[in-house]
Amino acid sequence: MNESTEIINELLQGLGIDMAYRTASLTLLEKGESRYLRDLKLNFTSTLTSEQLSTKECALLGLSTAVNNNNGPLTTYFTNCAEEQGATAAEIGEAVGCASLLASNNVFYRFRHFTQKEKYTQIPARIRMQLMMKPVTGKEFFELMSLAISAVNGCEMCVNAHEDSLIKLGTTEERIFDAVRIASLVTATGKVVF
Repeated sequence: MNESTEIINELLQGLGIDMAYRTASLTLLEKGESRYLRDLKLNFTSTLTSEQLSTKECALLGLSTAVNNNNGPLTTYFTNCAEEQGATAAEIGEAVGCASLLASNNVFYRFRHFTQKEKYTQIPARIRMQLMMKPVTGKEFFELMSLAISAVNGCEMCVNAHEDSLIKLGTTEERIFDAVRIASLVTATGKVVF
């Protein structure tokens, strides 16, 4: 067994996935004995560690990102992690709901931003967003998940709006930065484990 296979097996074992599991992407990295595999494993492992966020918050951010990216194995992994950290069914459901809601918002507000037509800003959005009003995870953390998902989805308008809200709520830039870091690493892992 070469080093690449060992690293893949360690990553899969950590995710609770059978070591025989392979995607085309994992196979190509394995055959190429890519040095990136070590980085991938270490980066992914760091998604549950933060000086700014609790492990439960890291897991909920990971879950929301995995759902946003339609990634089954990572959704299962982060759901299990969140449950192990005491997340309630309502908090887990909210992380999933956040991903879905922000998917619609990010498309809609990117459209408004891209067209830069005043007319589109005057027409009501008609998108229900009750989930944002009284989130069970708290306003600050829901805004943090919303920002992370908006960053993954590339919506500049939403990223700026959520970042502004977070700063007004007293959130540190370090906490914001770490949430986006976690979302980026979950997204990167999802390119080879899906």
